Parts: sequence; C-alpha cells; structure tokens
Amino acid sequence: MGADHTRPAPSAPPRVRRILVATVVPLFVATLIAALVLWPWDAPDPPTGTDAPRYHGTVTRVVTEPCPPTPEIPEGSPGGSQGPCGTVTVRVQDGPDAGQQVETPVPAGPGAPTVAVDDEIILVELTDPADPTASTYNIAEHQRGKPLVWLVALFAAAIVAFGRWRGLAALAGLAASFAILLTFVLPGIGAGSPPLLVAVVGAALIMFVVLYLTHGVTAQTSVAVLGTLGSLVLTGVLGTIATAATHLTGFGSEDATTLSMYQADVDLHGLLLAGIIIGSLGVLDDVTVTQAATVTELAHANPGLSRTQLYRAATRVGRAHIASTVNTIVLAYAGASLPVLLLLTADSRAVTQLLTSEFLAQEIVRSAVATLGLIAAVPLTTGLAALVTTAGRRGGDATDRAAPAPTPRPAADRSEALEALSGPRGDTPSAAPAGWPDRDRSTDTAW
Repeated sequence: MGADHTRPAPSAPPRVRRILVATVVPLFVATLIAALVLWPWDAPDPPTGTDAPRYHGTVTRVVTEPCPPTPEIPEGSPGGSQGPCGTVTVRVQDGPDAGQQVETPVPAGPGAPTVAVDDEIILVELTDPADPTASTYNIAEHQRGKPLVWLVALFAAAIVAFGRWRGLAALAGLAASFAILLTFVLPGIGAGSPPLLVAVVGAALIMFVVLYLTHGVTAQTSVAVLGTLGSLVLTGVLGTIATAATHLTGFGSEDATTLSMYQADVDLHGLLLAGIIIGSLGVLDDVTVTQAATVTELAHANPGLSRTQLYRAATRVGRAHIASTVNTIVLAYAGASLPVLLLLTADSRAVTQLLTSEFLAQEIVRSAVATLGLIAAVPLTTGLAALVTTAGRRGGDATDRAAPAPTPRPAADRSEALEALSGPRGDTPSAAPAGWPDRDRSTDTAW
C-alpha cells in the first residue's frame, strides 16, 4: 500500500495573520458603525387595515356558462370575449364564514387564475360602499404555501446532503443575507437614506457575515473578503461615473415609476446604483473565494511554485471563470426583463433608438459595470492570495523548498543503471539497482 502523502494546507505565518487581522477587523468595525448610523430606527410602520380581508378556501364546484354579449362590444368582434363566465362554489376555511359554502364568479380577465375542484385558493372579501353590511367574495389567486414549503425543503436538503456542515453554513449565510436586506437595506432606503451608501454598507455587512460563516475564519477567507470589498468599492465608483455619463434617472421601469408615486422621497438614481452593488455582490464573492482557494490549492499541491508562478496559474483559472460568468450576468438580467424585452421587439423605433432608451441603457450600464468590477476582482484577489501564501519564504519570490540540485552521474554509470532497470529483454526488474533509493511507484505524481 502506498504511503499517505496528504499534506495540510499551507497556513500563513503569524506576522501575515496579524497584518490581516489589523486590516480586516477595523474594516468590520467601520462597517458596523456605519450600519448603526444608517439604521432606520425611526422608519415608519407599514400601513395596516388598507387591504381587503383575505381568507383561505377550497373549491368544491365550478359551473361555467356562455357570457352574454355586452351592448358596447358586439359579440364576435375582437376584444368582445369576456372570458369564462359562471360561478364557483368555495368552502371557506377561516374568517367569519369559516366552514360555510360561498359562491363567487369565475375569475376572468388578464392573469386571472384557472380554478378546478379541490383547488386551494385565496378569497378576497369586498364590501359594498353603498351598503357596508353587504359583502361578496372574489377569488384572488391560488394558495402557494405548501408547494413553496416543499420546494424550499428540497433545496435545503440537497445543499446539506452535498455540502454537509459547509452546506448548513451556506444556508445560515443565506438566511443572514435576507435578514440584512429586509431589516437594514430596504427599510433604510425606504426611510430616505442615500441608497448607494446603504447598499455599500449592507453589501459589506453581508459579505463579512456570509464569507466567514460559510468558509471559516482563515487567512484565505480574509483574502477573499478584502478582494470582494475592494471590487465593491470599484463597482460603486464605476457605476456612479457611468450613470452620470449616460444621464440615467432611474425611471427606466414601470416599477420605479410606481414606487415614485408611493414614496416620493426615494432617490431612484441612487436606487439604481444600489441595485448594481447588491446584484454584483453575489457574483463577486463567488469569484474572490474561488481565486483565493485556487492559489491555496496550487501552493498545497506544489509548494515549489514561486509567487509569480502562483499568480499566473491562478489568473488563468480566473480568466476561464470570468469568460463564463460574463455570459451569466447578461443572461440573468435579460431573463429578469424578458417581458419588457419582448415588448421592445414589437416597437417600431430604430434599433439605435431602442438601445439608447432609458430602460435598455440602464440594463447595459448595469451589466457593463458589474462585469468591470468582476474582472478587477480576479487580479486583486489573486495577487493578495499569492502574497499571503508565499509570505515568509526565504528570498521573497523564491521558493521556500529549494531542493539541492542532483549530482550528475557519469555516462557509464547511467548506462549501467538503465541496463539494470530494463533487464535482459526489457523485463521489469524486481529491485532497484544498488545505491538507488527505494520508492513506491504508486505515489508518484506527474506535474
């Protein structure tokens, strides 16, 4: 049986670890202070009691019938079809009418749900303004709680089954990310704080919690943290310059326009920059963690690699990673905006006018800035990881395990050795020549 040649990953010298601690800890403290200063302590509570009551119900009967023609639109003309007509009987599960059977009209119109017997649906109770004591029920949508719970359970089980403790830590990091977004970033922006500043602080807070929770408190993780933070700052600067140069207002989507009507004090231009920062973080930490791990594994596999060799080898890995990630970013933005893109293809304007419109220009800037920040993360993180991994070696860039050069053998000795190895007719010898070190061929590694 071959010997076990597993070596522990090279750890940074104490001096380097102290430098990393002296760099990362102040940044973390500064992030916490900024988060406390920007925290929406006096954020207004969401309005209550303005929505119609909603109750759960189960469909027990569906009766459809032809829709009567309307006098305004002749029957058979385009747009004259009103959709399905009829009644749906629903057994109410909660509320004042729990356990009773109620009748509702068949849902009709764009986006209306298609219901069948035994479907679990959401009922909305509508009150007649002329007679507050009279109310009717309408079907709003299907209940999605159970399918979503099963899907999330499958998602979590797959991550834990594959990643084990690391997968469990990843789930905890995901929960922490949503907690920071829902308790700090979104309420802070809604309370009128500068969106870009809130996004940078929130992204930094997510980065510290998620990376250290998922990958442990190590020098490798600290390198990824520094690379991610530097790339985030660069992304924010580039985003500010690009949005100013292209004169983007932030009103490039219907959602932004609707938000401006409900919350007039929200800075939509800053909200656009905040979206770029938050959207870039998820891809940035992937790249920086990969680059830091690549340098560490290369140094582990071949401790003889110099700092420059580590940097060049890991950068080649980073180039391949970036080449695939750029396409991922663009397709992610395109997929999220597919209905609007499809609507734009039916536009009669010239292609150049469409590309320079507010909506498409906003997506182009978003994709380009995120990609530039991603590209900058590779050399930044790789260089930091190479410095940390090779720190403490004698001679700076020289290897710390410089083996002595082998003494050259005379030609006659080499010929005798080759004959002894090959045997009389090329047979494999049972033993090495005298004076040669014995070794286990099963443990040889080719580089």
